[in-house]
Amino acid sequence: MNQFDGKVAVITGAGSGFGREFALKGAALGMKLVLADVDVKGLAETVEMARGSGAEALGVPTDVADTTEVDALARATIDAYGAVHLLFNNAGVGTGGFVWESSANDWAWVFGVNVMGVANGVRAFTPLMLAQNEPAHIVNTASVAGLLSAPGMGVYNASKHAVVALTETLYHDLKIVGASVDCSLLCPAFVPTGIANAERARPEGLRNHEPLTASQRMAGRQLTKAVEGGKLSAKQVAELTFDAVRERRFYVLTHPKILASVQLRFDDITQLRNPTDPLSLKPEVKVGA
Repeated sequence: MNQFDGKVAVITGAGSGFGREFALKGAALGMKLVLADVDVKGLAETVEMARGSGAEALGVPTDVADTTEVDALARATIDAYGAVHLLFNNAGVGTGGFVWESSANDWAWVFGVNVMGVANGVRAFTPLMLAQNEPAHIVNTASVAGLLSAPGMGVYNASKHAVVALTETLYHDLKIVGASVDCSLLCPAFVPTGIANAERARPEGLRNHEPLTASQRMAGRQLTKAVEGGKLSAKQVAELTFDAVRERRFYVLTHPKILASVQLRFDDITQLRNPTDPLSLKPEVKVGA
């Protein structure tokens, strides 16, 4: 897909971070936008920013973990514009701390958004794209945490590994049916976005009421520091991602230096070695999204 003017883009997690920058980039390219987020205030701000640049933009408050709400998002898209050409399954949240200290609510919340949010988007929108029989593209946001397994990030790592597997399988399935629909897997490292403040969007029914453990407090501090220190902006990641869509490129890694840690992991696997801490290779290389 290399023509964007007049085409329709659907973006989840559009209220901040990557989602907002995807929206603004799409607007600059003349796309019609359907923007979704559970953060109603942030979503409204992005819609106004997109409209301010001259784009047609519709905001649809959506909890991507809810199947019925994603189905409603798909219907709203077709009702408004009659088609969908570019889908960003981008919404994401995270928690930290030792794996055994993560609560059932942590697992339900992170997997609901990070995994089922992507699955719901693929399920609801791919048939619409296939029926159009014209070039279309799906971008699923994972993380380098889907390619590595850094300590203290077990729930987040597991969710992003699932997104990697889901998207690689989606790529193969689309090839089998000879579709004009392509897909990409976005795997960013730390970038200044709202991921460190994701807790603000946690549903009340999935909140924890126990005090944070020492490992969870440490993980939170490390995440905030790493995100604030990211040298690549969300806007730059959006540029890289749209380039990948134009080039029909599957893997979108924003920080190439991380590939050394990825290679180390695969070497551990192929040589049947015990896992190496991915942060031990180069201390300046951080894992996240």
